[in-house]
Amino acid sequence: MGFSDHLLDVGSDLWAAQRRHPFVTELADGSLSEAAFRTWIEQDYRYLLDYARTFAVLGAKADEEATMAHCFEVANAIVDDEMELHRSFAADYGLTSEDLAAVSKAPTCEAYTNYLLRTARERPLAVGAAAIYPCGRGYLDVAEHMADLATEEHRYTPFVEKYTGDAFRESVAWMGEFVDRCADRHPSLHEEMEAAFLRCAELEHAFWEMAYTEESWPHERATDRDGARAAGSAGEGV
Repeated sequence: MGFSDHLLDVGSDLWAAQRRHPFVTELADGSLSEAAFRTWIEQDYRYLLDYARTFAVLGAKADEEATMAHCFEVANAIVDDEMELHRSFAADYGLTSEDLAAVSKAPTCEAYTNYLLRTARERPLAVGAAAIYPCGRGYLDVAEHMADLATEEHRYTPFVEKYTGDAFRESVAWMGEFVDRCADRHPSLHEEMEAAFLRCAELEHAFWEMAYTEESWPHERATDRDGARAAGSAGEGV
């Protein structure tokens, strides 16, 4: 068993929690609210920019030419291909690329991207490889689960098709091989690799929750409450 398989074993509870999450099950049957999906589009767009940067950092740290080249290729594919899917989804909500770029990260997105970039920059390459794996593998496994649950095509079918497509499967397979190569060469880093994997798996689950609850910063919620109260008071005075 490769180390990437070991990581999936130790993270099995988190994988199960992702499959059970209402964002996942409701997206699968097409009943997910537009507001929740719009939140995912906006936040995942911002996330992907830093996920691409993370691959670029790992590519710069790689000693092997093939690994360096592939990391840069993945970073480019995220920006050119995966983010284009988000832009097409966003257009359905009347959002432009400029609108997406102007979105502020929610707390969970901020925590996740900060962790990824800090790990890529400050820790060994092997630990960075383990940190990027939950996103790729998680989306493939969750999308396969969505495909199993879906009974008919609906507005979210392109999401499922994207993350179960051959190109994405190949990318995830490479990530697993990358983790295995790093683990074979650096057995002393296994514990730190596992910790990074589990933290990012936790953040993956939190990301679904963030989108489903339309998470925002406390001061933003306070502003909304104050606005609602002001509107209520004005109505009472009429």
